[in-house]
Amino acid sequence: MSAPQDSQVDRRSFLHRASALAAATAIGSVALPTVAHAAPAPSRTASLVDVPARSTDLSELTIAEAATLIRKGKLKPEQLVEICLDRIKAFDPTYQAFNLVLADEALARARALGRTRGGALHGIPLAIKDNYYTRGVTTTANSYLFADFVPPYDATAVRRLTAAGGIVLGKTQMGPLATTRATTPDGRITTVNAWTPNDPGTDPGGSSSGSATAVAARLATSAVGTQTGGSITAPSNAQNLTGLKPTMGRVSLHGIVPLSYTRDHPGPLARDAMDAAIMLTAMAGEDPEDPRTQGLPPVPDLVAAATPVRQGRSVRARWRTRIGVIPGFTSGTSETAAARTAALGVLEGIDGLSVVDVTMPDEWDLLTNAAFNNVRLPERSEPFLPMLRSDLRGFGVSVTGWLQGALLGANEFLIGQRAKVLLLERVLDDLFEQCDVVVQTSPTPFDALGLPELALPIGFTTTGVPIGTILGGKPFGEERLLAVAAAYQAVTDWHHRRPADPSAARVAARSAATPDRGRIRAEEVSDLMQ
Repeated sequence: MSAPQDSQVDRRSFLHRASALAAATAIGSVALPTVAHAAPAPSRTASLVDVPARSTDLSELTIAEAATLIRKGKLKPEQLVEICLDRIKAFDPTYQAFNLVLADEALARARALGRTRGGALHGIPLAIKDNYYTRGVTTTANSYLFADFVPPYDATAVRRLTAAGGIVLGKTQMGPLATTRATTPDGRITTVNAWTPNDPGTDPGGSSSGSATAVAARLATSAVGTQTGGSITAPSNAQNLTGLKPTMGRVSLHGIVPLSYTRDHPGPLARDAMDAAIMLTAMAGEDPEDPRTQGLPPVPDLVAAATPVRQGRSVRARWRTRIGVIPGFTSGTSETAAARTAALGVLEGIDGLSVVDVTMPDEWDLLTNAAFNNVRLPERSEPFLPMLRSDLRGFGVSVTGWLQGALLGANEFLIGQRAKVLLLERVLDDLFEQCDVVVQTSPTPFDALGLPELALPIGFTTTGVPIGTILGGKPFGEERLLAVAAAYQAVTDWHHRRPADPSAARVAARSAATPDRGRIRAEEVSDLMQ
């Protein structure tokens, strides 16, 4: 396999494009500079890989396992959809992962797909975060503002997933307007973590809470979310999933309720690196409706990158990769610190991977602090200014974030945008001179910089709560991130573990009445929102 794409992209051109994108927030959509690269244009079709099923429980199948059985005629799409719908009916009164289930539509599509053969997503049941437009189906973004909104078309990402054979099971719960963990618009907690369904105090991760819980609880085979400030990586880490936030522009945002023009990223929440690669391959690519997707390097063969390289009984890295460890990553005596230390040991034991300590760029703490991060807020307020002026109640519990954005001064916004470009320059020139991939304790600031991130499981606490970590990559480094994750998952089994189902008695009690799981107050939202 040729060199990874992140080694063939010109960093300067990516920096110039990021500068133009920052300017575009003030003047509207513009043609952005092309990112220079040396990579050839590969096929846009995902590679087909045969992956034998590890479990006889069909609800536990990965995309790759299910697709293999479907291609070989050993599993019908209708069977797989029925299993998911049965589990939704039985357990979603407890999980509250979905706010809309399209049972009849999903079964009809599954029957139709059962009469044909297709690609890597053919017949696979998917959960869609409720800020993605779905034609003819209510898209609420869990908000008062969009409570009755029925889009006339699908989001580009949804259209591509269904064109690849995916089956939409329904729309998932999310933080109101993609801000916090999933709640009702007035702040009442809904979705719980699939690993602790009886403890609403355990964070399921936000704002793509319902998508994560749907996959972890085996209500769907895979799902999509969006990330502006950790909303793919956080729920993936919280629920033992592999989540991939791609480079800005890799996936179209057309047809997704906006939160931030320069920070919104659509991406998959999946069971392993291979599934994340299959999903992203279907979702990614240039879209004439979104200038952020144009002028970028072509989508490489992500499925090949996510295929472990084996030599006899051992696994080696697909590409030699330096994994940077930031200061304090393994500090302390917590279970998280111990899991991080163990994960680094596993990675270093894989031929071709090396673990190196890195130093942070100059003024790191200043350039990544909350004040600079708040420059994202005007981007979310600007599209909603008419609504802010007419009725604040429409924003529900998350109104404070939109007011903060509307009130931020122009000078602060401009200084923040310049600081972001300076930070990106230092990350590209300083941090990534020391490593190829970097482990992170937070999605900040890679979200703001438009750089790719992959979340993956690395262990559990003594109480059975998942522990995950985040890998950050260079521009268009999805290939390398997937390759590192695939190698790690080939020699560990954390990602194979599934949570137990809720007890029948508790499910019956949940079904009989709407549970009171507490509430997020408006004054808390500014600290919690992405």
